[in-house]
Amino acid sequence: MQSAFFSSFEITTSPLLDCCCRLAVSCILGMLIGIERSKRFKEAGVRTHIVVCCGAALCMIVSKYGFADLGGILDGSRTSDPARLAAQVVSGIGFLGAGVIFKNGNTVRGLTTAAVLWFSAVVGLTVGAGMYVMGILAALVNLLLLVVLHRHAIGGDAYAANHLHFIVKNGYDFNGALMNQMELWQAQVTESKVDRRRDGTTEYDLTVRRRKEIEYAEMKAFMESRDDILSASNSPIR
Repeated sequence: MQSAFFSSFEITTSPLLDCCCRLAVSCILGMLIGIERSKRFKEAGVRTHIVVCCGAALCMIVSKYGFADLGGILDGSRTSDPARLAAQVVSGIGFLGAGVIFKNGNTVRGLTTAAVLWFSAVVGLTVGAGMYVMGILAALVNLLLLVVLHRHAIGGDAYAANHLHFIVKNGYDFNGALMNQMELWQAQVTESKVDRRRDGTTEYDLTVRRRKEIEYAEMKAFMESRDDILSASNSPIR
């Protein structure tokens, strides 16, 4: 009964039609997941998720039915592991995930996209196995959580990150003013690089986090309050 529930949408009239339906459903689910990622301007978008999800479904189909012509497998006289080929998808998808993860100092980007790529492959395997209900339900729940948690972030995700760059005349005098400004902004410096240059000026590269992004007006007001700032820039990290 449990197996019948998981594959309640399986088409049994034609094996070829059933396999085509599995590929089509996996493409649709991969497209939906990819649309969510592409709206966030992530590295892996619609096409990547479609290929991953559909490819995983195809691997599962081949793994289950591609070796039926080998005598003795269906009647049990020869041992076979129909999940062996499909199992390699779960570990093999890691090279794609590694390609979308970028590390810049203490800041890591792309972890969620890499996890979603892995999840798309698992959805493809599920649909490829004929478990339509579980595959569709998992994809929809995943999409719902991605949208909700993006709008209502919790934990460290609730803090915006900014990259600040300063070139100042005298770093010794600027240090105290910078720390005071961080307190006024209620911001925390999570990464810093200070370089004293040959011409006597000091260069600051800072990664700052707080509840809201540091806006242009705030940065401008800080610059106008100091006459030792030669140049400054502020860019959000997303």
